[in-house]
Amino acid sequence: GFKKTMAFQPRVIKQNRGSSGEGIWIIKLKSGNYCKNFGDRSCTDDEVLEMMEACDNHAETHTVGEFLEFCVNGRTAKSGKWDTIGTGKYLEGGKEAGGQLVDQRFCPRIVEGEIRMNMIGDVCTGIIHKKPKAGGISAVGGTGSIYTFYAPDAPEFKQLTSDFLGKDIPSLMSNLDLEGEPLPLWWTGDFINADPGKPGTPCTIDKWIVGEFNCSC
Repeated sequence: GFKKTMAFQPRVIKQNRGSSGEGIWIIKLKSGNYCKNFGDRSCTDDEVLEMMEACDNHAETHTVGEFLEFCVNGRTAKSGKWDTIGTGKYLEGGKEAGGQLVDQRFCPRIVEGEIRMNMIGDVCTGIIHKKPKAGGISAVGGTGSIYTFYAPDAPEFKQLTSDFLGKDIPSLMSNLDLEGEPLPLWWTGDFINADPGKPGTPCTIDKWIVGEFNCSC
């Protein structure tokens, strides 16, 4: 669970029902006491977390116990004081009501921006490079982020586009038992550079990780 993944490396925790970055938390251990191998240890409830919410890049500090309480029960005496506009209770209603959380590893190169493919069915209609403002991590609109627009056949993203349209989408649909089903009319895929180098250094591999899919209809 979260206590084990958090003890291993920085995390991104996303609520299933959020929009525009609300309920998406970039979380690091204040102590930096990460274990070398996954599973070597688990966090305790009193370990301190440094957190940033994607909707507005505001920062908060809470213990592991307070964060878990907020995720399950929202604003209570046990969860402490929160500055977010959200109310927590991310698991309310269970899976049937969309009460779920996604626990992802943090990709440091997110500060360089993410690539969004605008899709109509299985056709890419445009590409956007979304770069957070200096000091921020989220490139949600209205947070000072910089958007650069590219044509769908932009040479800068030729390999990524070719792989996503020709290999990844068919593989994903097959793995989800959705072969033969139509893709959404209007949707997007957001990609984060997964090169292992430090942000700002030249890339040695061309590897991208899907941060999320968004669907409008």
